[in-house]
Amino acid sequence: MKTKFTKETYLYWYELMLLLRRFEEKTGQLYGMQKIRGFCHLYIGQEAIAAGAMTATKPEDKFITAYRDHALAIAKGISAKACMAEMYGKATGCSKGKGGSMHFFSKEHNFFGGHGIVGAQIGTGAGLALAEQYQGTDNVVLCFFGDGAARQGMLHETFNMAMTWKLPVIFICENNMYAMGTSVERTSNVLDIYKLADAYEMPADSIDGMSCEAVHEGVERAVKRARENGGPTLLEIKTYRYRGHSMSDPAKYRTKEELEEYKQKDPINQVLSVIEKNKWATEAEIEAINDRVKAEVEECVQFAEESPWPSDDELLKDVYVQQDYPFIVD
Repeated sequence: MKTKFTKETYLYWYELMLLLRRFEEKTGQLYGMQKIRGFCHLYIGQEAIAAGAMTATKPEDKFITAYRDHALAIAKGISAKACMAEMYGKATGCSKGKGGSMHFFSKEHNFFGGHGIVGAQIGTGAGLALAEQYQGTDNVVLCFFGDGAARQGMLHETFNMAMTWKLPVIFICENNMYAMGTSVERTSNVLDIYKLADAYEMPADSIDGMSCEAVHEGVERAVKRARENGGPTLLEIKTYRYRGHSMSDPAKYRTKEELEEYKQKDPINQVLSVIEKNKWATEAEIEAINDRVKAEVEECVQFAEESPWPSDDELLKDVYVQQDYPFIVD
């Protein structure tokens, strides 16, 4: 079976996606045990987007996304331990336990957050790209949002500005079809979201989000354009979440048959099939990857359990960068 991607790429995709899947499955279990509180949105089914985006970018490129942020954060390099501790609200979390599930952040790993306000990251993502352009780097920004956020006015204002200034940003709509629970068909006359770019003469594409290969190729084309001062691109990556919008969503607005149809296209199984057909790993080697991932997830839970809570004096820290900000009052 011939492929344009290497053995190492497929093995990277497999292990990364398996880690994301097992991490999210464990997150769901812990939420049910009330170890994790508040809002929680799982990425199960969408892992090919994170994997394909990683191999098409470099570490210096910046990612920013919405509140379904666990998988992209881990893919970008934040440790599973720091992510799990954050959901536990512990001081060792990637946002010091202050952000929880929806607000992962790491400047060190160029991950600029999960954002709880729908569509807020679209404008912020363009701002990050403006900063890169201003500083003269060749870095690009990948700005992820869901199909629900495509209804926000922020998107149109940002698209207009990003095209006018030719900002190095790739807008990625992770279209999992149902926003919070209402299908695209019921909320828009434009069913192909990538066509929204036409109003701004922005390059755009529709991509199979269940395929690491397709995601990599689409992101790679957009990144190349941005690095060459060609400006932004809109990518509509069509994917599917196996779980509800959040942990409180029973997902009764879709059929079991539809869910099973998408599970037949599972990106992890597709990548594993390529590895097996090319005999790039033995059964023992695959099992070793599975064991390694299982151990990493178990370790991150133990780390979160044993980590301390934030101290009381952390309450007002990080609200403003300036320590002596003059407008803080008792």
